[in-house]
Amino acid sequence: MNVRYASARAILLSTALMAFPALAQEAEGEDGGEAVAQSGNQIVVTAQKFEQRAQDVPITISALRGERMKELGVSDLDELSNYIPGLNVQEQSANNPGIVIRGVTSDSGSAQQGPRVTLYYNGVDISRSRGSYQSIYDLDRVEVIKGPQATLFGTASAVGAISIVPARPEPGLSAEMTGVYGNYDYTMLTGYLNAGSDQVAGRIAFEWKRRDGYVENLNPSQEEELYALDNLGLRGSLRVTPSADLTIDLVGTFDRQRNGGTPFISGNFPTEAGPANPFGPANLGGSPFSKEVLGKDQLGLDREIYDVNLTAEYEFADGWTFTTVNGYREFDSLETFDADGSAAWFLEFAEIAEGWQFSHEGRFAYSGLDLRGSFGWNVFTEDGRQNVPFSSEEGIFLQCAAGVVPDIPCVAPDGSVPAEQVTGLLTGGQVSQLPYQSMFENQGQNDSYSVFADATWIATQALELTAGVRLLWEDRQSGYFAEVAPSVLTGGLSLIPGQTDTGGKTFTAQDSFFDVLPRVNALYRATPDLNFYATVSKGRRSAVVQLGATRDENGTAVPNYQLVPEEVVWNYELGAKLSSGPVSASLGAYYLDYSGFQVSVQQDDGTTRTESAGSASNLGIEAELAVQAAPWLNLFANGAYIDAKVDEDSALAEAYSGARFRLQPKWQAAAGFTIDAPIGEGMRFFATPSVTHRSQIYFELPNNPVTSQGAVTLLNARAGIAFAQDRFEIAGFVRNATNEDYLLDAGNTGGAFGYPTFIPAEPRFYGVELTARLF
Repeated sequence: MNVRYASARAILLSTALMAFPALAQEAEGEDGGEAVAQSGNQIVVTAQKFEQRAQDVPITISALRGERMKELGVSDLDELSNYIPGLNVQEQSANNPGIVIRGVTSDSGSAQQGPRVTLYYNGVDISRSRGSYQSIYDLDRVEVIKGPQATLFGTASAVGAISIVPARPEPGLSAEMTGVYGNYDYTMLTGYLNAGSDQVAGRIAFEWKRRDGYVENLNPSQEEELYALDNLGLRGSLRVTPSADLTIDLVGTFDRQRNGGTPFISGNFPTEAGPANPFGPANLGGSPFSKEVLGKDQLGLDREIYDVNLTAEYEFADGWTFTTVNGYREFDSLETFDADGSAAWFLEFAEIAEGWQFSHEGRFAYSGLDLRGSFGWNVFTEDGRQNVPFSSEEGIFLQCAAGVVPDIPCVAPDGSVPAEQVTGLLTGGQVSQLPYQSMFENQGQNDSYSVFADATWIATQALELTAGVRLLWEDRQSGYFAEVAPSVLTGGLSLIPGQTDTGGKTFTAQDSFFDVLPRVNALYRATPDLNFYATVSKGRRSAVVQLGATRDENGTAVPNYQLVPEEVVWNYELGAKLSSGPVSASLGAYYLDYSGFQVSVQQDDGTTRTESAGSASNLGIEAELAVQAAPWLNLFANGAYIDAKVDEDSALAEAYSGARFRLQPKWQAAAGFTIDAPIGEGMRFFATPSVTHRSQIYFELPNNPVTSQGAVTLLNARAGIAFAQDRFEIAGFVRNATNEDYLLDAGNTGGAFGYPTFIPAEPRFYGVELTARLF
C-alpha cells in the first residue's frame, strides 16, 4: 500500500515537472474541464471536450454558474439539487452523502464497492463516498451531465456525472468578502482575493461556516445540539499562461468538518420530553466508553480532506490540443453515532474512514470543419478502509434486542432505561455491568486503466453523428478483518449474531475485469433555434469483490467471499433543445435498462451487504424552461418524472420486486423568477423567490411506508439591494419559509435491529448577508 501511495505522488510530481519546462513553448487553452459560459439564455459548455452551445450537445446537461447559485441562495450541493431535474442529493452527514441521478443513488461507504455517480472536482473523479462531499464556494459553475457517458467521464459515470469547477485566477486585482448571520446562530464568512497578469495569476478563496444544531439533545454528556456545523474550506489556485498556446492550472484544496452528531431519533423509544417523535428532542449520549472504544466522547464528525490538482492544456498544431489532468486526494474521517436513537447504551457505533486516490488522464483532441474527436488514456488508483467499532452493555443489548427478561422495557415512558438492571438480574447480582465491544474493517485497493476515443462527423450543416468507446481494465482487491469478543451472558462467540472474529488475520480476495463501454449520439438541427438529439450509451457499476467472515462446520473463521456481478445499464434517450430570443428550453425522455442491479441489504449483524436484484428499469422525462420576460425579469421552471423500480421478476425476495429505487421521487419540480432592476443612484434591487416540490420517496429497499417521506413542497427566497455600483450588497434569505416538517432519512442502522431511526430535515432557516467587492 505504501509503494502505491508513493508511486502516485511520484507520477503527479513528474507530470508537474514535465508541464513547467514547456513554458517556453507557444500555447493556450481552457481549463480542461467542462467549461460553461453564459450570455442571457445562451449557455456554452465543453461537456464533449469542445466549446459548444448546450443546445448543440446531444446529451442532457443542466448547468448553473456560481452567480446563479448565489441568486438562488444555494450554498450546499443538497440545496442545489432542488433546482436540477433528475438530481437529488441527501446529506445525512458530510461523511455520508447520497447522490442520486435519474433514480439511482451512490452512497455506499464500503471501501470494497464502486460508486454509480461520478463526482468531478477540477476535472478529477472524487466519487469515493466518504471523501467526495465538500464545501462549494467561489465557483465558476456546476454541471450535471445525465445518462452514462463513459467516454467523457470515466468508469463511475453509470448514470451521470456532477462536475464542480471553482473560479480560476484571472488578470487584474479583485476581491470579495461576504458575512452572513442567521437563526440558530448561523455564521458564515466567505470570500476570495485574486491578483495577477495575463501570464501569471493567483487566487485564494475560503469559506468558514458554523451553526448551532437544530435538534435538541437532552443528554447531559453532549456539549452540542445535534446537526451543529463547523466547516472550513480553503483553496489556493495558480494559473500560468506563458503564451497563447499553453495554460497550466495548479489548485490545492483543504476541507474540514467538526460537526455535531447526526440526529438518529428513534421511532420506538421515548425521551423524558415525551413519546418518540422524529421532530422532537432526542436523548443521544453514545457509550460511556466512547473515547476509548469509538475514538471520541462526543457524537459527531471530525473530517479532513486534502486535494491537489494539476491541469495543463497545450495547443500544439492547427486544430490539435493535448490536455493532461492529474489529481491526488486524501481523506481522513471519524464519525461517532448513536444508532438506536435513545438514551440506552445499546447500539453505539463509530466509523473511521481513510483513503487516498490518484488520477491521471491524457487526452488529444482535434477540431476541424467536418470532424471533431478526441482520444486518450486514464489511470485511476485508490486505497481505502472503513473501520466500524461497536460499543454496548451486554444486558442492555439483550433486553433491548430480544427482551430476555419479561416485563422490563428497554426504555421506559419517562425516558429512563430499565434495561440497565438486566445484567445484575441475569448474574444474580454478581456484576451490574458488562461492557462489550467489537470491531470490523473492510479494505479496498482498486486500480483501473482505460483508453478511449470519441469522434463527431459533421455530415451536413444540419446533421452530426457521434460515436465513442472506452476500453476498461480493472483490478479490485478487498481485505477484511474483525475483532469480536465472546459474550459473557450468552456464552456465544459474539454478542451480535453473525459477527465473526478473524483471529488476528486479514482475509483478502482479488479479481480483475474488462469491459467495453460505447456511446452513439445523433444531433439534427431542425431550425437555427431548434435541435433534436438521440443517444444510446452503456454504463457500468464495477463488480464488487465483497469479503467478510463466517465460520465453517468446525467453527473456524473463514473468508465469506461473494463476487457481486457488475451492474450494466443501457440508456436510450430522445430530446429537443430550443434557444430562441428570450426563451430557452429542453425536453428529454429516456429509458434505462439494468441488468445485475445492485442493492444494499441490511444484515442482522448491523452491516450492509451488496446483492444483485436482477433486472430493473427506469422510464423518465425531464424538462427545463427559462424566459427572459423583460430586461429585469427572468422566469424559470423545471420538472422531472421518474418511474425507477426493480423489475417484477427480481432475483431477490419477493418484497424487492416492483420496489421503487431508494431516495428517488416519482415527481420533482421547481419554479420561480429573478428580478434584477436598477433603482437609480447606482443602486439595484434583486430578488429570487422559488418553490420546489418532490413527491413521496422511500428510504430503503424493500419499500416500507414507515421508512418513507410523503410529498414535500418548500418555499425559498433571497432578496436585497446592491449599491455604490455593485461594490456593496445587503440581502436577506429564507429557506423552508413555511417551516415544513419532513424527513431527511429513515431506517438506518437501527432498522437492522428492528428499531428504525428517523432524521429530521432542516427547519426554517433565515438570515442576512453583507457583501463588499473590490473590482
